[in-house]
Amino acid sequence: MSSDFDSTETHSDQRDERDEAPQFVLPLVVRIEKTDPPARTDALETAARAVLTLLADERSLGEGEDEGEWARAVRDWQDARIRKVVRRARGAEWRKASELPGITVTGEHAEVRVFPPVPLDGWPKELAKLQVSGTDLDDPEAPAEPAPGGPVLWMSPGLDMSAGKAMAQAGHGAQLAWWELSEAERAAWAASGFALSVRTAEPGRWAGLAASGLPLVRDAGFTEIAPGSATVIAEHPALTGK
Repeated sequence: MSSDFDSTETHSDQRDERDEAPQFVLPLVVRIEKTDPPARTDALETAARAVLTLLADERSLGEGEDEGEWARAVRDWQDARIRKVVRRARGAEWRKASELPGITVTGEHAEVRVFPPVPLDGWPKELAKLQVSGTDLDDPEAPAEPAPGGPVLWMSPGLDMSAGKAMAQAGHGAQLAWWELSEAERAAWAASGFALSVRTAEPGRWAGLAASGLPLVRDAGFTEIAPGSATVIAEHPALTGK
């Protein structure tokens, strides 16, 4: 479920300085027990909140003497191509993963643990052995309408993605929105517990959102979908009209 995005609105196959930098990946692990898996939308929303929680954590912030223990890895990761990989775990696998430095974020039922970025070839053995495939989840009921006035990560209606792939894309969308916000706006979002919704847009709405100038994720096409595919649009009230 490796996933990458180009932060500009146009995808390019040309290499730039981000390609030349050391490449890191943000690991996310979703807990999927055989008899009690989370709903798909709950997992997507929890993954997006997990990414934001790591970005806002004091261990990810600062420079020099004030640098948090994860800050260098987070900075190196963001200076290169922003990659996220979602793996799944259950039982003893989940317990072992939970012992590694990271943050577990819970949704209505979903649990996602996010870890500080690691080199592409430097995964901890407890995470490297976890399965990537098989993160296929469903919504037992159609998700309710998003909370009025709240942030919404709109998924493309024209793409068929596995739950793991979609979780990574939701995380990308949340991160693009985070980058666009002021410090005060970030603090307000954090104070809300990073309240957000993830929904699939109707085709007409997607077209309007795509023309709005809001943050838009374009996937690098490493897995599942074609390079340059627009996957998520981040609609945050603080960004509307900017």
